[in-house]
Amino acid sequence: MSLSVVLAGGGTTGHIAPLLALADCLRRRDPDTRITALGTAEGLEARLVPAAGYDLQLMPRVPMPRRPSADLLRLPQRLKAAIDAAAAVLDDADVLVGFGGYVSSPAYIAARLKKVPFVVHEANARPGLANKLGARFTPYVGVTFPDTPLRGGQVMGLPLRTQITGLDRQEQRETARVALGLKPHQTTLFVTGGSLGAQQLNDTFGAAAQMLTAAGIQVLHTSGRDKTVSFPGEQPAGYVVSPYLDRMDLAYAAADAVVCRSGAGNVSEVTALGLPAAYVPLPIGNGEQRLNAEPVVRAGGGLLVDNDACDLRWVETTLLPLLSDPGRLSAMGDAAARFGIRDADERLASMVEVAASRGGAR
Repeated sequence: MSLSVVLAGGGTTGHIAPLLALADCLRRRDPDTRITALGTAEGLEARLVPAAGYDLQLMPRVPMPRRPSADLLRLPQRLKAAIDAAAAVLDDADVLVGFGGYVSSPAYIAARLKKVPFVVHEANARPGLANKLGARFTPYVGVTFPDTPLRGGQVMGLPLRTQITGLDRQEQRETARVALGLKPHQTTLFVTGGSLGAQQLNDTFGAAAQMLTAAGIQVLHTSGRDKTVSFPGEQPAGYVVSPYLDRMDLAYAAADAVVCRSGAGNVSEVTALGLPAAYVPLPIGNGEQRLNAEPVVRAGGGLLVDNDACDLRWVETTLLPLLSDPGRLSAMGDAAARFGIRDADERLASMVEVAASRGGAR
């Protein structure tokens, strides 16, 4: 019989992207699989999940107050409402899969109360509170990175879109470069701060543009929506700036190397494709981005540079010599590919099927 699977995770693309990748994989395995996503009206899932063709059931958002306040007094009532909403969706479910965030904690509690087996997947090297809770009560725990301190975690990578995992960079390199306004046979650096951009990267590489292009390096740079890249003089030929790219697969195919943040999605995509990268962790938050990048760097698949240290001098003394050395680039790309995991969606789908068939909430 086909499965009924409930997926819990939302708020950010870091939760939603692997959720949708898993949903697609489960449907490829069995088109009759019934998939329902749990989310909130405020999160990005309210737009992205229905747009991907999946049913979204809304539940109340339950933020955890950081200090004593009236919100803390309302927490038990809000949590109960969220658990009840999740429990109603789990009535006919064979298995729950949680990806962390506000949605997952109530869903894990509801699944345990209803004796529905559940799977926990953690994207980051430093797990969040929801997944720490969930991992205590299930034997089915998947993690993206080695050494993630989550009980029972099995390393399986991050589920990625088939647009990325099916990409043949070598075959599409020249076509991708031409489509992006680049020369087909020139060493290419891809600089990206994600959809929101990274001002440090914009400032540094704008200042380094002339130096890079004079050395024969062409650059594709996504600046982020509502952000710009400023140049000391005119924008040099061979330096292409775009606020955002819908076709990240083209950018990856065009690139010989990448400079990027080290969110779980970035690290997983870049290593899955065997791209050498310089990772510039976001300097705010709980330090998870540095932890995400460190095992790749230890494996020889990239460089790690602090946000403030990613300046003109670093480009001149560290990055440019790397870009000018095809042998080093190739060795670093090979190491990244050995670290990367392309079939994380299939691995997680297999765990989901095992959980559904065996149960196992403890």
